Amino acid sequence: MQLRYNFRLYPTPGQQQSLARAFGCARVVFNDALRARQEAHAAGLQYPSDGELSKQVITRAKKTSERAWLGEVSAVVLQQALADLNTAYRNFFASLSGTRKGRGAALPKFRSRKDRRQAIRFTRNARFKVTPGGKLRLPKIGDVRVRWSRDLPSEPSSVAVIKDAAGRYFASFVVEVPGDPLPQVAVEVGIDLGLTHFAVLSDGRKITSPKFLRRAERRLRKAQQALSRKQKGSKNRRKAAARVARMHARVADARRDHHHKLSTQLIRENQAVYVENLAVNGLVRTRLAKSVHDAGWGRFLVMLEYKAQRYGRSFARVDRWFPSSKLCGACGAVADSMPLNTREWTCACGTVHDRDVNAAKNILAAGRADRLNAWGGTVRPPVQGGRTQRNRKPQKCRTRGTG
Repeated sequence: MQLRYNFRLYPTPGQQQSLARAFGCARVVFNDALRARQEAHAAGLQYPSDGELSKQVITRAKKTSERAWLGEVSAVVLQQALADLNTAYRNFFASLSGTRKGRGAALPKFRSRKDRRQAIRFTRNARFKVTPGGKLRLPKIGDVRVRWSRDLPSEPSSVAVIKDAAGRYFASFVVEVPGDPLPQVAVEVGIDLGLTHFAVLSDGRKITSPKFLRRAERRLRKAQQALSRKQKGSKNRRKAAARVARMHARVADARRDHHHKLSTQLIRENQAVYVENLAVNGLVRTRLAKSVHDAGWGRFLVMLEYKAQRYGRSFARVDRWFPSSKLCGACGAVADSMPLNTREWTCACGTVHDRDVNAAKNILAAGRADRLNAWGGTVRPPVQGGRTQRNRKPQKCRTRGTG
């Protein structure tokens, strides 16, 4: 499988200027190619092919006085900008036809030099390399110092150089990583993600939500207020904006570190991990949007999935319409309603449930049933009183809120 390995870069002032020039040239080529396609569409003509676009916005443009500076950067960087545009159009048309899974892709937009994140990409054709001294050699940029936190498992196929909103530089290598199966264990776990607790496990453990953004909210508010008072276009405003970006970067780094450590622990301890297929895109449009963004469930689930694949574990998502919170794990009755402030409830059978622990146990049971069904196993519940538990009439339950 392919993974990305990110490392911090420390370019010299001269190398920063060269990188800024490369960022700008890639942006101009992308915008010129996008404008050419839009003009062709407006005129009712067929979209120009990749080869025609390359000749028009790169080869011929270099010979003009307005675009002669395109020759100052690596040609691979410019070609990769065209590849990004082609990928954006393919994703858009695949979304229109319904062949693309996941969230729909919109038409590509023009890139701005004021974008907070700038990136370029080098492939093997650019002949980038890691020098014996541990520096990253990039064409027409030089040998850039890298802070290596670990070794690359294989020869990288490409590297992207990224400048984030906080002014930091990173090298993102794409490498082929072989599978590394862990010894099998007999433990499986269901996970119920939430806001009060970040995760509640089916064995009863509760992972406290770090709430990194909430904890930094007071300092961020003051920094953003200071930014709003600065005159637009001034150096002090740029400094204030950089300070706000650094604070947001620290929050994002802390959240990412927490997700990596927790996901690795769960994958190592359990042979199978089952989670609910949350509709995060819908939740971020509610009054809980800030808390949902702070939790970062989507990125955490992506980490669980690829780590399970790498280490030979099973990972599955339970249907989001499965009533994990309202379903009694003891008798199978489903409550009529379950408000968010109800943290504990009593079923008609007399069982007292912790809302989140019960949901995690139900997710574990549903995940196991789905896996057995996929393997052709028997998943029908046992017969109770002449009727199967699945066909029983749902019983009414009493709920009790605890604040």
